[in-house]
Amino acid sequence: MYRMNATALHTSIVANVQFAYSRSSGPGGQNVNKVNTKVEVRICFSSVSGLSLAESNRAREVLASRINSFDELIVVCTEERSQANNRERALNRLEALILAAARIPKYRIKTKPSRSSVEKRIQGKKMLSKIKYHRTSHPTSDE
Repeated sequence: MYRMNATALHTSIVANVQFAYSRSSGPGGQNVNKVNTKVEVRICFSSVSGLSLAESNRAREVLASRINSFDELIVVCTEERSQANNRERALNRLEALILAAARIPKYRIKTKPSRSSVEKRIQGKKMLSKIKYHRTSHPTSDE
């Protein structure tokens, strides 16, 4: 089975990504109105390579709400005050997003509880039942 190739994924992301820059919102003093620090990274999801078919399908399914009608995955970054730092963060976030979405969860094999664990659980339930039973007043025969 073909598995994820992280270096090929990184290379394809860097090669196929498109950047858009704009002015960031929020506080920033005199800098905010003249520097385009907000970075928008978009990538056509079908151009991403380095994933197996199953991983690609899984990522597409998980990221369905984030992929637009043009088959683009978009990540926006405005945390830093410099364009270069925001660009780097956006690329890292995009790659991490795809990696996390493509990871296929391990199949869980159901196991049967051991006899001792079942007995311990039942003993705990009986003990709690006994405690609760003794909290209430019970009618006696001499009343």
